[in-house]
Amino acid sequence: MSDIKSITEYTKEHMEKSIEHTRIEFSRLRAGKAMPSVLDGVMVDYYGANVPLNQIASVNTPDARTIAVQPWEKSMIPVIEKAIMQANLGLNPQNDGISIILPVPPLTEERRQGLVKQVKHEAENSKIAIRNLRKDANEKIKKLQKDGLSEDLVKDAEADIQKLVDHYIKKVDELVVDKEKDIMTI
Repeated sequence: MSDIKSITEYTKEHMEKSIEHTRIEFSRLRAGKAMPSVLDGVMVDYYGANVPLNQIASVNTPDARTIAVQPWEKSMIPVIEKAIMQANLGLNPQNDGISIILPVPPLTEERRQGLVKQVKHEAENSKIAIRNLRKDANEKIKKLQKDGLSEDLVKDAEADIQKLVDHYIKKVDELVVDKEKDIMTI
């Protein structure tokens, strides 16, 4: 019985991680307003080591349409500028000698629809991960059945796993609705 419980806990924990990963991926998609999280994936060459941008500069939003990047070392400005350009975020860095200003252009209808497609693709990846966790858990439960676990306990465990799957897929769908609304709001 404790084996089933550990399988269920393991599965639930990993489904939660899948949801968190989806949230992070959604936060990286810009919705027409300035969000420092857009730069979370930008890696900068810092004296031969690739480090996240937020470890060598402060990133903030002075207003709803601007992201400001203030490097702690002025010599890093061109390197940071280059890293932002290579990240292909659709932002055009402007260097004023002290900091880098990133004006966030309003999204076109076409770009909004492209972002919604990206959101749905990311959501589908999350759902696939959740379904794979269900498959793994059910295989482990079947193995326990071969080792002598009763059929009733197997059926109950599989039903519990399915409830988890339904719950987490519903969570993914809710995240999609929220992000889609965020993107399509002008």
